[in-house]
Amino acid sequence: MYAEQRVLVVIPARGGSTGVKLKNLREVGGLPLVARAAVLAKELGFADRIIVSTDHAKIAEVAKSFGVDAPFMRPDSLSGPTVGDWDVLHHALIELERLDSATYDIVVMLQPTSPSRTAAHVRDTVARLANNGLDAVWTVSETDSKAHPLKQFLVTENGELQYYDPRGAEIIARQQLRPVYHRNGIAYAMTRSCLLDQKSIKGRRTGALIVSGELVNIDTEFDLELANFLFSRGSG
Repeated sequence: MYAEQRVLVVIPARGGSTGVKLKNLREVGGLPLVARAAVLAKELGFADRIIVSTDHAKIAEVAKSFGVDAPFMRPDSLSGPTVGDWDVLHHALIELERLDSATYDIVVMLQPTSPSRTAAHVRDTVARLANNGLDAVWTVSETDSKAHPLKQFLVTENGELQYYDPRGAEIIARQQLRPVYHRNGIAYAMTRSCLLDQKSIKGRRTGALIVSGELVNIDTEFDLELANFLFSRGSG
């Protein structure tokens, strides 16, 4: 429990992936990604229930070998590449409340593909949610100014270059840019009401926990190599 609220931690780990085959079973720092998320979740100290939501028997087996339950297999309708986070978390919450005959007040999502997370990142995310009366809290990282929306372009069918946003023509120096942020996948926390009533993982009042440092969100083989490199030098 956290502040008298029951906490459900969900590790979403489907078997299919387009960029990296069976990505959630690939190793970073000597552990499969799903196992690394499971080990960290057990360190939190306030999780009433930790589960892996998967459609793949081997992923479920690995999760269980690291002490985390996989109490159901995802239905086919939740196994495709275009299934959203809300669908997966909503299904997990409904199933666990049915199986456990319990109500969970806070749902935390830990995606295995962000192995750079620490327990402190997750604790701070949940603390911000619970202590500020928010609907949800997402971890984010500041986007490098070179990838700022006002510095992006479109290429037309005729091969002509156009600003993605016409205001980009006014930008001379990066000091003119207001910082923007992107999801880093470290942690998401949301209330039961956010999921069930607002039907979203980003509620009407969603806070940000800004995380700095060298983080990798794994989508490609190169990301895996980079994550292992960071772990090898102790900065993963």
